[in-house]
Amino acid sequence: MKLLVTGTSRGIGYSIAEKFLEEGHEVVGTSRSEIPAFNIDNYQHIQCDLALESDLAKLMSILQGDKLPEVLINNAGMFAEADFDINDTEWIANWDKTMQVNLRAPALLCKWALNAWNKQHIGGRIINVSSRAGYRGDTQEYASYAASKGGLIAFTKSIARSYGKYGVTAYSIAPGFVDTDMARESIEVYGAEYLTKDLALDSIAPPEQIAEIVYLLAEGKLTHATGQTFHINSGSYLV
Repeated sequence: MKLLVTGTSRGIGYSIAEKFLEEGHEVVGTSRSEIPAFNIDNYQHIQCDLALESDLAKLMSILQGDKLPEVLINNAGMFAEADFDINDTEWIANWDKTMQVNLRAPALLCKWALNAWNKQHIGGRIINVSSRAGYRGDTQEYASYAASKGGLIAFTKSIARSYGKYGVTAYSIAPGFVDTDMARESIEVYGAEYLTKDLALDSIAPPEQIAEIVYLLAEGKLTHATGQTFHINSGSYLV
């Protein structure tokens, strides 16, 4: 199996890539700057800043080549504060960049993959990593993040509804706080109690558990769950 996974330098993306490589699959990964230390022939890395539309062109060849990835995993994202009290120019700039990275870029990659799969008359799997915030919202300073992730979930459902008869399945993953650098940055702002106070469990989720469910979906064993969102949030928000 060949996959394209965005945001593999750390956190959830790193764990996803690591899981598939351990199972012997071929992974093309991306990151904005850092290159993960996967010392294995089955891994190819492309430096790509999803905030720059010009950089996205680097991924077009992967999604239009002779050996297409069967699985596209949109994991890369940004989480940047924009308080309602800041001036409009800064606030809109945050929204524009957040939407570009978290929604527009993944949508374009999905479009390229779907068109390529259809041209070759093959199916594929799309797995978009959204967020708990896409369902329940977030605090006002992260409203752009919540809106972008909610949009990604709706977009994934549209793909599932439109392309299922062509052999394509699409899923969303909605993590809560995960034990990654992003969560540790939140601890610095809000404190550890903020991250754990609403959990049904006594800890936040390890990224390896996200990788496990992504692997299950990518294998194509849950085709009839297409369009669904899988919530992994330590019981903090139950749908």
